[in-house]
Amino acid sequence: MTDWLILTATLPTNPSALRVRVWRALKATGAGTLREGVYVLPNGAPTAQSLWDIERTIAEAGADAHMLVVTARDEAQERVFRDLFDRSDLYAELLQSIKDARGTIRKVTEAELHKQLRSLEQQLQTIQASDFFPGKAHEKAASALAALRREVELHLSPGEPASTQAHIQRQSAEGFQGRTWATRKRPWIDRLATAWLVHRFVDKAPKFIWLDGPKKCPARAVGYDFDGARFSHVGDKVTFEVVAATFSLDEDPAIRAMGQLVHYIDIGGIPIDEAPGFELLVRGLQAQYRSDDALLAAALPVFDTLYAALQART
Repeated sequence: MTDWLILTATLPTNPSALRVRVWRALKATGAGTLREGVYVLPNGAPTAQSLWDIERTIAEAGADAHMLVVTARDEAQERVFRDLFDRSDLYAELLQSIKDARGTIRKVTEAELHKQLRSLEQQLQTIQASDFFPGKAHEKAASALAALRREVELHLSPGEPASTQAHIQRQSAEGFQGRTWATRKRPWIDRLATAWLVHRFVDKAPKFIWLDGPKKCPARAVGYDFDGARFSHVGDKVTFEVVAATFSLDEDPAIRAMGQLVHYIDIGGIPIDEAPGFELLVRGLQAQYRSDDALLAAALPVFDTLYAALQART
């Protein structure tokens, strides 16, 4: 059984400012309304402390408020409480928005597509923030959004690789020194981040070439992030994560955190707070530099800074 917080509150009609402030604060917690003046929240919810703060705010204003910590008397009452947090309708609306967005993929600009994706990702995050009992509706929406992101990337980058189920074999970086690394031109987050990883941790003197298509890859080059490449998507890992795992770089917590960020921006998945800002930054680099060599040169110190920040945090 779940431990529940139940806030009972009786607010005066005046001053109205208190009612508005409390209403907004309650909405932000995601608390369910059992009836007027009775609000319910799982005790383990991330916003639980905020409900205690609301009780204190009401009491300090001279109004009546009490907090109870309870468990449901039986499974039937547990279901009643949980039903207050059923977000199925919100997920259904999001699924419809995703469906509508799919119909525009070939009709709008690249910038508009990315704007739509960011908006949909934000909608999903907003729903998730108050979905304390995620289930099939959440899984379906998250899966649909990941599929949309994949479809958009395939449209914008036709050579985007399909994931395989190959085993990732650990290797030494010794056999990858002074190599030519080849990937598709106009690199996006996974290809840029992988190039940074190679530069900083794998190959001390790498050369990068940018391909018009995978079939243009020289035989002796180390191809990455396209179908048939030496390094590409494996299972649920993007290329950055595969390269990190191959050379045992994923033992570094900051590298793992970077991998999660790159993964989310590239193909979706578990939301990362820093993702929207970092994605916007990389989009800016792409817009600023038309030469892929210049783009990589500008991106390297940006990834250095990200890595340093993640090291400091972990």
